Amino acid sequence: MADRLTQLQDAVNSLADQFCNAIGVLQQCAPPASFNNIQTAINKDQPANPTEEYAQLFAALIARTAKDVDVLIDSLPSEESTAALQAASLRQLEEENHDAAARLEDVVFRGDLLLEKIQSALADIAQSQLRTRNGAPSQPSPSES
Repeated sequence: MADRLTQLQDAVNSLADQFCNAIGVLQQCAPPASFNNIQTAINKDQPANPTEEYAQLFAALIARTAKDVDVLIDSLPSEESTAALQAASLRQLEEENHDAAARLEDVVFRGDLLLEKIQSALADIAQSQLRTRNGAPSQPSPSES
């Protein structure tokens, strides 16, 4: 996902595209203007242009994109965010990261101990099954005593 400035730039570009498209479509659908000294023949059988629908559609698109731009602008860091505040925030994040790393190391260590116990138990089970298949009486393994 893009950073907030890139999102803001994309939203402003989209807003510009919507303005251009709205103007183009409205110009295309606009009824011809009449001039006093020029007679034009207008075909009365042409279907009515949905100029009003286009105007409402583009107005809604432009309003929604403008709202998105406002939200993105509000999400940008404020001017009150000084270097000292950012450094303090980074120190806090580093401490949290260090604590999480210590917890992770502890969990990994306990997981390794558990893995060793499971592997030992599986080895004992495999030895017991081999002795049982060979018909030898089951003898306690060194780990059982």
